[in-house]
Amino acid sequence: MEEIRQKVYTGERPLFHGKDLKLYDTIFTDGESPLKESRNIELYGCMFQWKYPLWYAKDIVAKDCTWLKMGRSGVWYTDNITLENCVIDAPKNFRRCHGVRLHNVSFSDAAETLWSCEDVVLDRVVATGDYFGMNSKGLKINDFTLYGNYAFDGARDIEVHNAKMVSKDSFWNAENVTVYDSFISGEYLGWNSKNLTFVNCTIESLQGMCYIENLVMKNCKLINTTLSFEYSTADAEIHSRIDSVFNPSGGVIRADEIGELTMDPERIDPSKTTILVGKEKETNV
Repeated sequence: MEEIRQKVYTGERPLFHGKDLKLYDTIFTDGESPLKESRNIELYGCMFQWKYPLWYAKDIVAKDCTWLKMGRSGVWYTDNITLENCVIDAPKNFRRCHGVRLHNVSFSDAAETLWSCEDVVLDRVVATGDYFGMNSKGLKINDFTLYGNYAFDGARDIEVHNAKMVSKDSFWNAENVTVYDSFISGEYLGWNSKNLTFVNCTIESLQGMCYIENLVMKNCKLINTTLSFEYSTADAEIHSRIDSVFNPSGGVIRADEIGELTMDPERIDPSKTTILVGKEKETNV
């Protein structure tokens, strides 16, 4: 592979159709699409200061690299890309990509990031921004921290471990999602979703877990959670108090205590839902 060291590139498409390159400590400054249509590229300690650096690219490895604020919309329509130890200070990154691997990556402005991507692995990722992960498929996520609303809207086939999410309206319109050992705080969690599972999770959510088909909760805690489970079919094992449960559609809800229970026969069929509280819960788990 050809090696390029400590270069500064300006202007549009300076390495257009680049192939079999190793770049070290190289800066791409003013000029769009510097590595558009590139193939088999390795980047070490490089910096992107302008828009659209990696579009329609394949087989990319970037380590210890930085995207500055104007490196926005940085990676679109790209397949087989791995980032390690990178800092991204630009929005709208990763769009319609396949085979994305992010390890120890931070997004200070993750607005509209990771949209419509497939086959994604996130490990030790920290992101701040709204609409993260929209309409993406096949995500495996571990050690993830998110500050931003509307995460994973329309996404499917997701497995999450050890996450901390401060995120209103997360996992809306999602399908086949399992979240383990995580903390989620935000209103209206999971609305209009299907096959949504939480295991060993702590959740704080106003009107959380509503309008869900096949909601499963195992060994979870719900803190400051009110008007929960509305029009949802649920199999929920909650090892805490639930402040209020409101018109679930069916299933079983087990809790240490329920502050307020509403089962309005004009809205739902109360016979389709079993509520077990305190000792009843313990003998039926």
